[in-house]
Amino acid sequence: MKSPFAILCVISSCISLQLGAALATQLFPHAGPWATASLRLLIAASFLLVLTRPKVWTWSREQWVSVLWLGISLGLMNGFFYAAIARIPLGVAVTIEFLGPLLLAAVLSRSARDFTCVALAVTGMALLGFDSLTNNPLDGIGVILVLIAGASWAFYILSSKKTGRLIPGQGGLAVALAIGGLGLLPAGGSGTLVIINDPYLLLMAIGTGILASLIPYSLELVALRRLAANTFSILIALEPVFAAMFGWLLLSQGITTFKLLAIALVVIASIGQAVVLPSVPLRMHRVRRLRIPRRAHTRAQGSKKDPMRVDPAKPAPAHIES
Repeated sequence: MKSPFAILCVISSCISLQLGAALATQLFPHAGPWATASLRLLIAASFLLVLTRPKVWTWSREQWVSVLWLGISLGLMNGFFYAAIARIPLGVAVTIEFLGPLLLAAVLSRSARDFTCVALAVTGMALLGFDSLTNNPLDGIGVILVLIAGASWAFYILSSKKTGRLIPGQGGLAVALAIGGLGLLPAGGSGTLVIINDPYLLLMAIGTGILASLIPYSLELVALRRLAANTFSILIALEPVFAAMFGWLLLSQGITTFKLLAIALVVIASIGQAVVLPSVPLRMHRVRRLRIPRRAHTRAQGSKKDPMRVDPAKPAPAHIES
């Protein structure tokens, strides 16, 4: 059964994540994508650690391992994605990156409806990618970077689901964000210091961390506790829709007919996966009761020997005194 609240969490996550990604591109000319991704994760981790105050000293080895893998997936996914959107448009990058969750959904799917929804989403992604390819040539390195980000995204989905199952609350996510941000610091180089020393850039980085990490990952962790991994993957198909929308509104990236068709297919696929079909109960075959004639029923009841019952036709046993 699919939770409406979990579905709302996924949609809200898509909106917040793509709005934060569009804001992050404004930091690239000053600090570069790797430093931006690192600070984004560390800022989100700082807020979440203060709010959750996880009791990490009580965690078991299994819990620590799950958080470590989640942190690695977060670092790889964000770092390579930001490096990609510094070279290729936001909508195109999200379209290519989405191949990771789509393939994961196809592998985990077990019903014809899930495969149909995946096929619709793939068609929408193909139209969106085709439109971008025909209008503007893509940077080859950017495509490779976003493919790595897509594989890391699929890894994140599985890791986040396991962490959410092992560690209650948002404490596991808070530590994982810190691990991912610290892991990207060497790649960011001096760009991190540039942002920290400029109040305007720091404020923008804080906004990016909240919109692109704190809000979406918290919502996704809540959703993954209530949704199957394949359901989550197909609902995330809304991300290219919001990426194209915010790219058009904030980054002056046009929306063509092919993009509108792609958006329609993705929305249909998402709705098809989200709608809960009514279950049809199996019909129970009635077991016919054997009708026993009244006399036969009486004789059958009388034939049962009751040890406490005295038969009047037989003499009572003599009382033996002690």
